[in-house]
Amino acid sequence: MNEALTLLSFGEQGWGDTIALGVMITVALAICTLPFGLILGFLIALAKNSSEPSLKLAANIYTTIFRGLPELLTLFLVYFGVQIGIQQGLKLLGFDVYFEVNSFVAGMVALALVFSSYASEAFLSAFRGIPQGQYEGGYALGLSRYRTMTLIILPQLIRLALPALSNLWLILLKETSLVSVIGLADLIRESGIAARVTKEPFLFFGLACLIYLVLAMISSAGLSRVERWSKRGEASR
Repeated sequence: MNEALTLLSFGEQGWGDTIALGVMITVALAICTLPFGLILGFLIALAKNSSEPSLKLAANIYTTIFRGLPELLTLFLVYFGVQIGIQQGLKLLGFDVYFEVNSFVAGMVALALVFSSYASEAFLSAFRGIPQGQYEGGYALGLSRYRTMTLIILPQLIRLALPALSNLWLILLKETSLVSVIGLADLIRESGIAARVTKEPFLFFGLACLIYLVLAMISSAGLSRVERWSKRGEASR
């Protein structure tokens, strides 16, 4: 027991500092990915809900690709594909230089692409749950399409899509563990290094499991409060 506490302590003899840094990177990656994924997913849902056939087709192709590909493969395509593509482009321009994609940025882009493809379906279902009369009422009041969307449709959209988006957030939080394969020092990578060095895999991977569960519980509690806040204007039944 004392040996385990020493290994988990902060300072030169323990791995607490390293694990804490991994937790910070994991949470930071998820938080940084979320807004990009939400905005992109909302735009894709708008395209799918549009009357323009080309926009619908492009949005459907996008979601088919990133919902069909494994998340790890998407991460590899972004990390290695973008790196190779930029290097080849620089060579064509006469610059023979080495270019390396930042692993945090690559992880954020890859996770945002996957997250947005699923979030678009949540937003699209929410769009379909809003009666057409809500749009017509806004236009009848003299509101523009933009103000109708922001003042009338968007608040309802968030409320309807929030349960599905909450589940997607929890999935995103777990999928950040994939970035360990491209060298980002997240919780899983740091736990793996500590487990190999100390020969205590059960201790450190068990700690990683516990930390993910704690993060999920904190997220669930926060999302429950957000959901209650979003329903504050509903009439009591």
